[in-house]
Amino acid sequence: MSEHQEEGKDQESLQGISRQKRVPAYIWVTFAIILLTVLLHTIGMSDDLVNVALVYLFPILISAVYWGMGPAVYAATLSVVMFDFFFVPPYLSFTIEDLRYLISFGVYLAVAVMTASLAGRLRQQLDRVKSREATTNALYDLSRQITAITNLDTLLDNMTSQISLMLGSPAAIYLPDQQGELKLWTKQRPASEIGTEKNAWGSRSSELAIADWVYKQGQIAGKGTPKLGESAGLYVPLRTENHIHGVLAVYMTTSEPEKQQEQGQLLEACGSLAAGAIARVKLAEEARLAQVTAESERIRTALLDSVSHELRTPLTAIIGSATGLIENDSLFTPEDRLELTGNIRDGALRMNRLVTNLLGMVRLESGMLQLNRKWCDVGDMISVVLAKVREFSPHREVTVQLPEEPVFFDGDEVLLEQVLVNIVSNAFKYSPDESMVIIRVKNEPRQRCVTFIVDDQGVGIEEPERTRVFDKFYRSPSTQHITGTGLGLAICKGIVEVHGGTIQAEGNPDGGTRIRIELPVGRDEVRFSYTGQGEVGD
Repeated sequence: MSEHQEEGKDQESLQGISRQKRVPAYIWVTFAIILLTVLLHTIGMSDDLVNVALVYLFPILISAVYWGMGPAVYAATLSVVMFDFFFVPPYLSFTIEDLRYLISFGVYLAVAVMTASLAGRLRQQLDRVKSREATTNALYDLSRQITAITNLDTLLDNMTSQISLMLGSPAAIYLPDQQGELKLWTKQRPASEIGTEKNAWGSRSSELAIADWVYKQGQIAGKGTPKLGESAGLYVPLRTENHIHGVLAVYMTTSEPEKQQEQGQLLEACGSLAAGAIARVKLAEEARLAQVTAESERIRTALLDSVSHELRTPLTAIIGSATGLIENDSLFTPEDRLELTGNIRDGALRMNRLVTNLLGMVRLESGMLQLNRKWCDVGDMISVVLAKVREFSPHREVTVQLPEEPVFFDGDEVLLEQVLVNIVSNAFKYSPDESMVIIRVKNEPRQRCVTFIVDDQGVGIEEPERTRVFDKFYRSPSTQHITGTGLGLAICKGIVEVHGGTIQAEGNPDGGTRIRIELPVGRDEVRFSYTGQGEVGD
């Protein structure tokens, strides 16, 4: 079936519905005037013609207000007939003894028609006001709903759904693809029209061709407009100041020019809102991509700077010591050889720590980190950590305070050992050689957690920086003279959060820094909640 045939059927259907709505009005008018006539005879007002004529104005006014001009004129005519037949002598006859009544009937009929006309206009104005109020409310609701949406697909689905609901007709939005070709992006239709022929509207090549013309020309077209007025839909370009983002189309069900104009104005307003919202979402997406690009560039630069600086020192030591051993081996005493091989080992350990930290951060941020959970013995963990840190700081003094009873908890022992190694290494690095480093462990059964506390007597961390030291590549200005990448604490935070725990930096009452770690004891309490925002201060 063609679009014109479908449109003609829609118009006939609307006219039939209109007639069905108006027939009861004439029936009610007839019934009311008959009832009023009986009532006037019953209460004995047959001789008071002036008041009877005034009373007959009530059904005329009511008809004009509630049903319009047609029922009102019908009521006026029927009132004159009933007034003449029942109240003007001779009674029960249309014969008029006094011809002056003809003038009275004419004036009465004219007054009734004028009154009905004024009442009808008043009703029309009221309907217009209500319609504009409904339109304003609908636009306000639509604007309020789309303001908070940041996803383009969700925005367009919401727009078409609301517009289809407002107009009671199928609605569609067309947007260009990456090649600039206009495509149907989303379509919504009222539930009552699912399965009908209108269900296919918007997807056919004819609608797409009209939408493409509107997109390229930037002009409104379709039903009720000079351009392509024979079309069943109305097409509005989604235009901002200097760009057309797409086309909004609605299937027009009404054939009345006044309603077409109202719906066209509403659709243009919706199109302006949609264009502004699309531009906002696109700008937000471009800003987000620019921010991500800038952040990636910043991280890449910081990573290259940190890695190159951190690698240069141990590599220089390794190369220098190895070269000296190879070229001048006969000149060195056994003590000298031991010192040079120690330098090579220390440089290799330092490089190994750097590579381990880099790989750990990559695993955390890529979501590839998998926990190998088992029951961990806190005492064994501390022993392993002390053995590792003594490899590169053999002369530092560490005090360990453990609970009297053995402490066990559920976690990945290897990763948690890495956390403690990083923290203790930082304590060594940022505190004097003669100062004390204290490791304390508290078992807190009521909170179902185990707490690790590492105190040093170093330079300390200012309170505003105690959260920033867990940021990737952040290093406090007071520690810039000490080499580091700013990754260690970030990795610690990521691993602790994967275990469902917390880590924070505090001030040590004895001077220096305190790092506090709280980890859940039982598996039932563990929650995996790493967000990728962990930060590091090596």
